[in-house]
Amino acid sequence: MSEIFNSKAFLSTVTSQPGVYRMYDATNTVIYVGKAKDLKKRLSSYFRKNIGSRKTKALVGSIQHIDVTITHTETEALLLELNYIKLYRPRYNVLMRDDKSYPFIFLSGDPCPRLSYHRGAKCAQGKYFGPFPSSYAVRETLAAIKKVFPIRQCENSVYRNRSRPCLEYQMKRCLGPCMPSFSCKKEYEQQTEYVRLFLSGKNDYLLNMLIKRMEEASISLRFEEAAHLRDQIQAVRRITEKQFISNQVDDLDVVGTAYNNGIACIHVLFMRHGTVLGSRSYFPKVPPNTDLSEIILNFIGQFYLKEGSEVRSFPGEILLDRKLPGYELLSTSISQLARRHVIIQSKKPRGDRSCYLKLARTNAMTALTMRLSHHSTIQKRLKALAQFLDLHDINRMECFDISHTMGEQTIASCVVFNANGPLRSNYRRYNIENITPGDDYAAMSQVIQRHYCKALNEDEIPDVILIDGGKGHLSQVQQVFSELKVDWDKSKPIMLGIAKNNARKAGFETLFFESKGDGIMLPPDCDALHIIQYIRDEAHNHALSGHRKKRAIVKHTSTLENIEGIGPKRRQQLLNYMGGLRPLMNATVEEIANVPSISFTLAEKIYHSLKH
Repeated sequence: MSEIFNSKAFLSTVTSQPGVYRMYDATNTVIYVGKAKDLKKRLSSYFRKNIGSRKTKALVGSIQHIDVTITHTETEALLLELNYIKLYRPRYNVLMRDDKSYPFIFLSGDPCPRLSYHRGAKCAQGKYFGPFPSSYAVRETLAAIKKVFPIRQCENSVYRNRSRPCLEYQMKRCLGPCMPSFSCKKEYEQQTEYVRLFLSGKNDYLLNMLIKRMEEASISLRFEEAAHLRDQIQAVRRITEKQFISNQVDDLDVVGTAYNNGIACIHVLFMRHGTVLGSRSYFPKVPPNTDLSEIILNFIGQFYLKEGSEVRSFPGEILLDRKLPGYELLSTSISQLARRHVIIQSKKPRGDRSCYLKLARTNAMTALTMRLSHHSTIQKRLKALAQFLDLHDINRMECFDISHTMGEQTIASCVVFNANGPLRSNYRRYNIENITPGDDYAAMSQVIQRHYCKALNEDEIPDVILIDGGKGHLSQVQQVFSELKVDWDKSKPIMLGIAKNNARKAGFETLFFESKGDGIMLPPDCDALHIIQYIRDEAHNHALSGHRKKRAIVKHTSTLENIEGIGPKRRQQLLNYMGGLRPLMNATVEEIANVPSISFTLAEKIYHSLKH
């Protein structure tokens, strides 16, 4: 028990009402957030003489002071607790690592509806289908639908401004409602209804409709139409055969768990309208000596009650693989947020549901085994690298890389590994500006200066800094470090340059500790080299993906957008009057000045901007 914190004096002032408490350590950092129906009784339990849990003993020994917030009800306390956990991310709480909302498929309410990927608030008018477990699942579904049902997936801005059909129409993957001569509105409405039925899981009803239409077309000797409907029927059957359909119309999430060596895996199987939409494994951050029931309880609360959950599609039932204490409060809170009754079922099910639970549990065990194997491999490789560098251990590594296309849209990346592998929350990208295009040395100097010029805590100082480059890159980094004026120990990191051979083949890298002299080549099967390659490839991929995003933004940005005095309305007038960007670029100042609302002075500015 802490000698500084006076628990008796504190408990004498605590109320017995429901509320939330926050525990702070000596550095005034929140280390634990909890809720209670009776604050006095709950907080008193921490300061008993006999505390069975090692985790609770460590927590109590770190307490400096405690703040209390009173609420009206226990449900209100639960929601406030989850908000505080998300805000403070205390080290003794079980934390959700992934905080993104889930993607949906959106069928708009336009006269010619558009099918699209959607994530976030449901503001637009239309029908939302989902949620899906991943973006990949949504995009795969959209690609499959496009091949079967020819309705548009283009942006509304593109659709409204087209005057002729696009490639999708030529490939017979869209009916072309953008054409001025479009006359298949009834057929478009029919295809839209098919999509709605397909995404709602009413595949049997959809197939019966298609079969009936095919037979009618065949009887009327419309053989081409009948053949097209036959192809649609076969495509729908191929897609639906890949999914396991229950005899009942289940609308539930199945939660399977696995826990070993301090790592927990929670696998969620998503089912809507009797169809398995997909599944996903989660690895929450778990404090040492935490009970599995506490992990699951915290996960369910943070998963379903986090900010933004009101826009998601809640199941009618959540099926767990073990009984949890206090799950009734969670069920009530989730039901209030969903505005309908959501059951948390922890009794052992029978029939199809037992198969679902077994599937979720098997997936959790498999994912955990893979994570533990990966974790073990990372530990082994880090130990080998520490031995090679003559270090006791490696707690933090950082690697830098540069990506550009012929000097344009230069992006630098910083990738961080800790003792457990990639620390993706600490990954960073930097826009490199004001350098000679293609000067990688200057780019590396700029990113190192910007990244390390700030104050760092002791645990933020890397043991090893890896540079994707040879002696020249390493020399720039060493020079920047020598000129840094910071309070932290800048002599601690070991700097290592990684140069590829001429063939750029993995296993033949040369390592440089100094900017002069020969480097060192490790054997291709060396564990130390493997961890270096891993972090180097992570840095390269992180820089490359950032560069591609930046390049795509520039590619889709009009040259006119950078001209002062040219807003969206004038830009549209210029393009419509001149017949496009190319005729505008070839026009004279006088021709540009003939455009309504464009003065001669502005025409000169446009002319010179487009020429240079």
